Order: sequence, then C-alpha cells, then structure tokens
Amino acid sequence: MATTSCFLHRQRALEDDQVVLFSTSNSPDESTSPSSSSFSHSPPCRPPPRSPSEPARHDVTVKDLSYRVQPQGSLAAPWSFGLLRNPKPVSILNSVSFAARSGEILAVVGPSGTGKSTLIRVLAGRVKDQQFDPKCISINHDQVTSPAQLRGTCGFVAQEDNLIPLLTVKETLMYSAKFRLRGMSQKKREERVEGLVQELGLTHAADTFVGDEENRGISGGERKRVSIGVDMIHDPPILLLDEPTSGLDSKSALQVIELLSSMAKAHQRTIIISIHQPSYRILGFISNYLILYRGSVVHSGSIELLEERIAKLGLQVPLQLNTLEFAMEILSPLETTYCQGHSPALLDKETLPYSYPMWPGVETRRIVFLCSRFWKIIYRTKQLLLARTMQAVVGGFGLGSVYVNMRKNEGGVTERLGLFAFSLSFLLSSTVEALPIYLQERRVLMKESSRGAYRISSYMVANTIVFLPFLFAVAFLFAVPVYWIVGLNPSIGAFAFFTFIVWVIVLMASSLVLFLSAVSPDFISGNSLICTVLGAFFLFSGYFIPKESIPKYWLFMYYVSLYRYPLDALLTNEYWSMRSKGLDKDTRWINVGIMFGFFVLYRVLCWLILVRRALKTTK
Repeated sequence: MATTSCFLHRQRALEDDQVVLFSTSNSPDESTSPSSSSFSHSPPCRPPPRSPSEPARHDVTVKDLSYRVQPQGSLAAPWSFGLLRNPKPVSILNSVSFAARSGEILAVVGPSGTGKSTLIRVLAGRVKDQQFDPKCISINHDQVTSPAQLRGTCGFVAQEDNLIPLLTVKETLMYSAKFRLRGMSQKKREERVEGLVQELGLTHAADTFVGDEENRGISGGERKRVSIGVDMIHDPPILLLDEPTSGLDSKSALQVIELLSSMAKAHQRTIIISIHQPSYRILGFISNYLILYRGSVVHSGSIELLEERIAKLGLQVPLQLNTLEFAMEILSPLETTYCQGHSPALLDKETLPYSYPMWPGVETRRIVFLCSRFWKIIYRTKQLLLARTMQAVVGGFGLGSVYVNMRKNEGGVTERLGLFAFSLSFLLSSTVEALPIYLQERRVLMKESSRGAYRISSYMVANTIVFLPFLFAVAFLFAVPVYWIVGLNPSIGAFAFFTFIVWVIVLMASSLVLFLSAVSPDFISGNSLICTVLGAFFLFSGYFIPKESIPKYWLFMYYVSLYRYPLDALLTNEYWSMRSKGLDKDTRWINVGIMFGFFVLYRVLCWLILVRRALKTTK
C-alpha cells in the first residue's frame, strides 16, 4: 500500500474561546462562526462547560486513516500461475487526517476516483468490521471501536435516492419516523414529521407522491431533501452525505447546501459531505474543505487558507474560476507544499456521549407499520392490481368457455387433466408481474434494514400477511368461473378445496418470485430465471414424462417440481368422492402440506439471501 510521508498542518486556535451560537439564517454572511480552519503553532483553547440548553457537540477527528480493497481475481489468464488471479490490494485512502466540528459543514472534494465516496462510507460505518481500524476515528476524543457505533451515531445519505415512488413526501417521512423513533408516541412522531417537513422546505409538496421515471412526482432537488429527511428523522448529531448535489441543477444544488448549512448552525450538527465542483455561491456556506488527490490529503482548512497557499505558490486564481476550481488544476503543487506542514491540532476534548440512544422497540409494531405501507403500495400500483384482477377473471372465464360442460366419462379424465395442467401453468406464471415491484422494494429494504429501521424478518412477515388476503381474492376470482362453467365435481366441499388449492398455488408462486427477485440483479435476469425454473418444473411434473422414464440424474426435479403436488391434489379432489379411477388413498392434505412447505421454504431462502445482502450493504 502506498503511503504518504506528509504531516498535517496544525489548526490555529479559535480566536474567541467562548462557545459561539450560530444563527439559523440561510445566508452565509450572517454566520457568526469564527474560522476553524486556520493554522498556528499554539494549542487550541478549551471551551467553557456547555449549558444544559445547548446541543451537545460531536466533533469528529480522523487520524492516519488508510483503506485498501482486494480486487476480484481474474480467470482470464489461467497460465499466469495465480499472478492475475490473486492481485495485490489496491490502496484507496492513504493516511488521511482531518477534523470536523459541530455547527459546520466539511466538504470532501477532489477529482473522480480520489476516494471521496469511500471516505464518507468509512465514516458512516458502511464497511466490514475486518476493514475497520478503530484507532483512526474519534468522536469527542473517544475512539470508535466498531462500524456499528458509527452507524448508530451518524445519519448517512447515499448518492442514490432510494425512495418508494408511490408514497407521498409526508408518508415517506412518517414511515421512517415509525421505524426509527420507536420510543416516541404517535403524536410526537407527527409533530416531528411536521417540523421536519417545514425545515426541509417541503410544506408545499407534503402530499405529493415522491415519484420516479415512470410516475411523475416531486423534483430532483425535493427528492434529495426527502432523502436527507429520511436519514435525519432520528436527529443524528453527525450527518454524512455522498454527493448530495449530484444530478441537480445549480438552483436546486444551492437550496440543498443552504438547507444543510441551516441545519448545522441551528442544531450544532457535524455535517460532512462529498462534492464534485461546488459553484461560487455554494462556497460561502461551507466552512472547511478536505481536498483529496490520489487518496491523500492535499489541503485541509478554509477557502481563505487555500487562497493563501495558492498565493504563496506565486499563482493567481483566474477571474473565470473560483478558488476551488483552480485548486483542482494545481493538485500536484498543492500536494508538495502540504507535505511541509505540522502535526494536526487536536480538538478540544469534552466528556460527552456520542452514541445516539436507540429506543427499545417491539417488532410487532414494525410489522404493523410495514403492513400498512405494503397495502398502500399494492393499492396504488394500479398496473399490478388491475393486471392480477383481469388475469384471474379473464383466465377463469376463458378456460371455462373452452372446457364448458366437460364430459363425465372416460374421455373426460384426459380433458380434466389438461385443464388442471394448463391452469397450473397459468397461475404459476401469472405472478411474474410482481418482479419489478420486488426489485424496487429491495433497494429500499437494503437501505432501511442496514440502518436498523427494522429487521429483514419483519419485512418477510409483513409481506406474507399482506399478500395472503390479496392472493386469496385472486384465487377466488379465478376458481369460481372455471369450476362451475366447466362443470367439475358439484360438491360444495370439493369446490371449497379447489379454491383453497388455487390459493396455495399462487402463494407458492409468489414465494418463488420473491426468492428469485432476491437472487436476480435486474428485471431481465429475473424474468429469464423465472421462466427457466417454471419450465423445468413443468417438464418434470410427470405430465409430459412419466416418473419411470425420467433419467435418474434428473429424478430429483420430479420431487421438487411445483407442478406435481397441486396437479395430484386437483385430480384427487375431482374423483375422490366417487371412489373411482383407481384412487385408494386420499392424498390431498399430504400434497397441501408439501405445497405449504414450498411456500415457507422459498421465503426462508429469500430471507437468508436478503440478510446476507444487507450485511454487505455499504450504501
């Protein structure tokens, strides 16, 4: 790993040792904060004790932070004797040191590929335990011992806005409050959300859908503010944002930075952001800058200090560029001069708690909140609701019209077998429509679960609870026309069991799609995988190839086929009451038990995969 022989500059002591309270104005000119980014050889002054009404400070100190990643091995050159298959670790951050103070914004800037996003993720605890060095990061001089402590203290806003498009702005924040403010009453949660909506400047859009590419909703700048609100609903003392202005126009970007500046001053938050090239107006809202170049620090301090360093190099900032833009063009000279600094000044130590209290919650309440959100999503996803309803009704009446008044003699057995086989194929394949929704929810699920909003198990239970009645309605709409138009067994008990079997079939299919959506990276891969799996199940169901004719190496497919057991149950249900056709044993409930086992199995497998994904989530 490449190392840097540089020493950090010493930060100059605060000119006034009194605690400065900041104005809540959005204007940078109204800030009464003294510069905390200058340098001197004298130690900093210790501030007086904090008053009870003043928000607790959470100053962050980072010292000699390095970070390496292990590239994936290459199999392209098997003759390379492992030289390419086991590449050396790549250094992303090299001995990075800096300090971030409460009530201020620290911006991490630099060219693409310099480690800005990696640094933000490390500070947010979005790395594996084995990649975390506990000696590098301190909050109020108390060393952080694990990424979990950082995740409990810091709010983290990723570059991607992973939000549910069919929820309104207020609903999005309210569900976040329900998940994360577990020890708070409903009235207090509502007050918190109302206050946050006002603070975010989203009062006019509170009842507007968040939206996405397909559903029109709020603007890009408003979406970014909602994302900020979701991750600060629990009022974290430290807020980390990865490229919060990325993809925004200049006005929206300025509004986001103004909002962050106001939050930092009003609540004494420590805010650290990564940003690519801030405009001249944005510079006034940011207190300090950490410029990275090739993973190393080339500047740490205020914009004024950067101007002084540029002047000492004998250079002048062109009129058409701001100071930071010009600094991006002279990174090598800045890196050289930065190596001549001094050791970093330490932040004033206060004995303050830095871990944010996590209220004990009841998992049942989270499940209730998730169920409520699921219902809203299903109801508002008109395409899915309409498609499933129309498929059930049209499919039921369509099949009924084809097999109307089916014969009851020996020839009717073959006809019934064909009806049941086609019905199975239709019901199992009709659940593919839910795949895009599952994939979209997965991004939100990974974000929320990795932040401790709820457990993956709570999500799975809520998903099951909500889809049970919804899929029963689908099964009933399909079963009624098929059963009575075709003229199947006229017994009410046989009809009830037929409807029940149809319900279990769609439940199995829903679990299978949920499981494959957890495995698939995108819709195209997921759709192809579902079609392949269902095709294999149908082939080895015993309908096309008898069990005795299936090759031994494929025989296991006969026992795991989702077609075999419901097909057997439907045939037994049709003829059992007549005690005919060679039936000597009622296997209906045995088949139901196996089908229910598949329903549970695929959900358990889905849960295991999602848990593994959540543990690896760094966004």
